[in-house]
Amino acid sequence: MQTDLVAPETPGTPPVNGGESVPGLRERQKRARRESLIDAAHVLVEEHGLDGVTVEGICAHAGVSTRTFFNYFESKDDAVLAFEPFVLDPEVTATFAAGGPTGSLPQDLERLVVALVDRPHPSRERIACAMALARREPRLLARQVLAFERHHAEIAALVAARLGVEPGAPRVELLTLLVMALTRATFATWEASGQEGPVQDGVPHVIRELRELMREAPLS
Repeated sequence: MQTDLVAPETPGTPPVNGGESVPGLRERQKRARRESLIDAAHVLVEEHGLDGVTVEGICAHAGVSTRTFFNYFESKDDAVLAFEPFVLDPEVTATFAAGGPTGSLPQDLERLVVALVDRPHPSRERIACAMALARREPRLLARQVLAFERHHAEIAALVAARLGVEPGAPRVELLTLLVMALTRATFATWEASGQEGPVQDGVPHVIRELRELMREAPLS
């Protein structure tokens, strides 16, 4: 089994879901509804501050029910931050933890990153607005930190299960941060390309960039 931290170049590696999926009408409607709630939260918090805004007010502005709101967000804070739920297909996680799908850790880490980015992503404008509001509202910054820690813990548990070690092991921490960095860099690459094509197509490019960097400036 290979033990390199970065997967070898494997152009054309298929997505873990078997190929690019085109969202249907129902999914597009759900996405539009979610984005309308984010936009409503941004407008209202910009005008009234976080404490001056309620879930009911956000829903009224977006034209949806409060029951609908909680199908998308746990709280108004999450709506302002445009949080995307961290959800991985149970089959993907079970396969990875069991040593698959290829048996090569580098290649399977690449597949895991593909699975992480193969989901809707807020636009650059919405993220920028969320970050600007978070700088004004300390509670939102605390919520961001909590979300990061939760995301980190879930990936660490998955990596630890794959390696058969404790989640706090140094190698688990290294691989967890690598997965999170590759995920973020892939979204950044997709944004820079004008959001052309599936986000997951950027994963091999980001990995090649990292390989080149490590080749040019090896760590001693």
